[in-house]
Amino acid sequence: MRLAAVVAGKRAEAEDVCVFELAAEDGRRLPAFRAGAHIDLHLPNGLVRQYSLCGDPRERRRYRIAVLKTAPSRGGSRALHEDVKVGDRIGISAPKNHFELKAGARRTLLFAGGIGITPIIAMADALARRGAEFELHYCVRTRRRAAFAQRLTQSGYARRVHFHESEAAGGKRLDLPAVLADPDPHACLYVCGPAGFMDAVRDAALAQGWDPSRIRREYFAVAADLPPARPFDIRIASSGRVVHVPAHQSALDALACHGIHVPSACRQGLCGSCLTPVLAGEPEHRDLFLDEARRARMDCMAPCCSRARGPSLTLDL
Repeated sequence: MRLAAVVAGKRAEAEDVCVFELAAEDGRRLPAFRAGAHIDLHLPNGLVRQYSLCGDPRERRRYRIAVLKTAPSRGGSRALHEDVKVGDRIGISAPKNHFELKAGARRTLLFAGGIGITPIIAMADALARRGAEFELHYCVRTRRRAAFAQRLTQSGYARRVHFHESEAAGGKRLDLPAVLADPDPHACLYVCGPAGFMDAVRDAALAQGWDPSRIRREYFAVAADLPPARPFDIRIASSGRVVHVPAHQSALDALACHGIHVPSACRQGLCGSCLTPVLAGEPEHRDLFLDEARRARMDCMAPCCSRARGPSLTLDL
């Protein structure tokens, strides 16, 4: 569902980070969401990007997102920082949540790396309102690049927040083995940030004996260290047609070239919008949406980025 919204506010939050407030164009209340949710933004330049909601879910008149201007930018963050202004109309999706807090956790550990604070701060707010036991570790290069630093230090749960500034510490990073020692089987761990940061947290947690099912991650970008793409064929179950996918092209684009359009949004394997059932063959998962259990079932794939392990796949299209 695409909603018509307007940019109701825009302000600098930290170095290279802007906060945007979005309101419904018709003034109505926006769809409800929970901590960890994100929305799709349909930018004026035609790009679609996903951003976590970092405001209070009880505020139904405005959504808040924080956007880091990256260098190089492919046009998403740069367009928002440089071109989008208060009063502009913008299309958004209803909130989606694949990073929701699990109910019943005895204790929650939150880890944010840089702009990964956006869903994490919403989680911290939600846990604080519940009176739940948690702690937040926020890793940044310098405090001036720490979005929501003031909001966190002035919050009612400030004593639970631990800032880790690598530049001030002479390049020394958070001692993950110490923080993650003595894993609690009833605790949950949530991490969001650059892929390397999340991998480091997850690897340290597993090394300390954490249950993998208690570790949740939210990605902002697809990993770059993927094996070379190989060509393969897609058989369309409904018609028997065969679509060849060259090594240089995504399955999504190859299908579109043959008039078969699969709904999609991010085109990066992040949002799950293009997930398609697989009836035969084994997909080579390159997305960051499916969890390990879902991947192991081999019954669906994200054609925007994933490919085939073998020479062909049959898709339920």
